[in-house]
Amino acid sequence: MWKIFSFSLMPCKTLLQTRASLTVQETENVTDFRTKVSRNPKMEMLRCNYLFPEISAREAQHLKKYPNAEVISLGIGDTTEPLPDIVASSMANYAYKLATPAGYRGYGAEQGSKELRKRISETLYKDMGIKDTEVFISDGAQCDISRLQLLFGANMSIAVQDPTFPAYVDSGVIIGQTGDVEKESGSYQKIEYMTCGPQNSFFPDLSKTARTDIIFFCNPNNPTGHAASWQQLERLVQFAQENGSIIVYDAAYAVYITEGRPRSIYEIPGARKVAIEVSSFSKIVGFTGVRLGWTVVPEELLYSNGFPVIKDFNRIVCTCFNGASRIAQAGGLTALSPEGFKAVLSLADYYKENAEILLETFRLLGLRAYGGINAPYLWVHFPGSNSWDVFNEILEKTHIITVPGSGFGPAGKEFIRVTAFGHREKILEASKRLRRLLS
Repeated sequence: MWKIFSFSLMPCKTLLQTRASLTVQETENVTDFRTKVSRNPKMEMLRCNYLFPEISAREAQHLKKYPNAEVISLGIGDTTEPLPDIVASSMANYAYKLATPAGYRGYGAEQGSKELRKRISETLYKDMGIKDTEVFISDGAQCDISRLQLLFGANMSIAVQDPTFPAYVDSGVIIGQTGDVEKESGSYQKIEYMTCGPQNSFFPDLSKTARTDIIFFCNPNNPTGHAASWQQLERLVQFAQENGSIIVYDAAYAVYITEGRPRSIYEIPGARKVAIEVSSFSKIVGFTGVRLGWTVVPEELLYSNGFPVIKDFNRIVCTCFNGASRIAQAGGLTALSPEGFKAVLSLADYYKENAEILLETFRLLGLRAYGGINAPYLWVHFPGSNSWDVFNEILEKTHIITVPGSGFGPAGKEFIRVTAFGHREKILEASKRLRRLLS
């Protein structure tokens, strides 16, 4: 119960003295106040912290223990190189125009600017039949994942790759699509985990996969770095058609594909009837802090009653979102111009060169590292190990942050994820430290 004081006639000095004289019990009484609102039981089902804040917390603890350590992060997939001048200048110029009567703009369309929607459809989905009106601009792919979960609702069944980006699972838990977590495996009941490992070329055995309403599929995959082949994606689309499922296809790393594999699910015949594609400027341009993404919902995608999914997604967007930043959209528009896109691709090439350095490092150490060719992530195998133990040992002995594979699902227990995002000198130094530790 709150302890009530009458302070209206007290001078400031007396007030401070009164506050200072509170006993420990009185302070506890103040902090023990509770509302009558129950906690969302779905939040209680989540496993500890979300993976990446947990990594950041462990890094902070390490720095407290070793305050002078030069920590190198190969963990959270955050870009490090400056934005292309042409992109940054376009955003700066737009921001300056907002300070003028002629240039000021307020709210924009919730779906995004017509110019950017058209530029995305023409540049990234050329010859795929994607209309600009099917493109929805957002503040990032991860935000759109949560909006899609809100769209689908609690009664949908979901399948995820294992290992998988944890946002698909956690948002499903929060929305109410899952059962309890299994203590031994760390997996959730009611989720169909599609194992994707070296034994099956990182593509699920769909003949053994149960039918679900929604299939979350990240390609190139985070964390394994695997990019699916034409044949694999054709099987996935066929599987969705046969089961009447919807694929949520996360293409956030598509620009890194170099081996002639599909960059969009819509390159596969029939995908417009069964797939939603989510993507982002974060890893393409370096907009991790600027925040800009998009989602494509084709008009042909229908619910079982024939109602177009695009109409409901538009309603979700208009209800939950006031539109992406106009300044960010100006940058995105320039990034997809001929000159801007050339600069964007050079950024991707820089990170791919980092990946080559790390791949060679692990090869020399006799460790199997997957990915790193069509994606900025390496998936490194430590047979018979526990990924958190590997994470802790590398951090303790080299001051390098990685990500334990078990944070991405049961199939990641013996792996760590290493990111190629980083300054070149940091990547080279990390390579030296890893060779000293593991050789």
